Amino acid sequence: MHFDKDRIVTGVLLIGVVAVVAFVDNLFLTWLVLGVLFWFSFKEAMELYGIKDRSLNFYAAALWLMALIYPNPDDLIFVALIVYISDMVYNNKPQFKKIQPFAYPASSFLFLFALYVGFGMEALIWLVIVVALTDTAAYFVGRAIGKRQFCQVSPKKSWEGVIGGVVVATLFGAWYGNGFVSFSLALFISFVVSVSSIFGDLFESYLKRSAGVKDSGNILPGHGGVLDRVDGYMFASILMVVLLRGLA
Repeated sequence: MHFDKDRIVTGVLLIGVVAVVAFVDNLFLTWLVLGVLFWFSFKEAMELYGIKDRSLNFYAAALWLMALIYPNPDDLIFVALIVYISDMVYNNKPQFKKIQPFAYPASSFLFLFALYVGFGMEALIWLVIVVALTDTAAYFVGRAIGKRQFCQVSPKKSWEGVIGGVVVATLFGAWYGNGFVSFSLALFISFVVSVSSIFGDLFESYLKRSAGVKDSGNILPGHGGVLDRVDGYMFASILMVVLLRGLA
């Protein structure tokens, strides 16, 4: 069996970074690490969208700086959109395509940080458990018994793998989430978050196919770009925040 050394080393380093952030559980460190991931994801998304306007980086940086001091970071995406759209129409340069990087992935990262700010590191760990297990279990179940293609956008995914991934992630997520919500609610939230992570993955695959590229970038040896590693969290983070706020 062939092992990709670069992929393994990079994977171990990423796990190490996540472990340190979870152990330290510090607001500034969490903001900083998520901010680095956001910066590279934003730049990769601009490439996938075919957007060359580098001035958007200023808006992205300002948005993330404000997230550190504003109590509800996810609200800021609406402020950013209003400001940017107002600037476009005032200067009579309505290029609404440039809104895309703010809708995805900027909004998702704001929700990721909002999950930590509003519900603590335990909720962020819960999200990581569900999304990571969905992806991992789907891969191994799909390799073992996968036969029926799940979606043309991602031909390697099978229905068997997706179902296996969702079942495993839902059960483990419910077990962990039961530590601070009821088991039935933890089961429901884990299920919804797991399913949403599948479609977060699919959406990024769609963007790459549309752009005609295999990976969103090359900053992570053996893994591609940052978006290739966080795609499942982009939809899942939003739904977890919404569900916890509305139901917990």
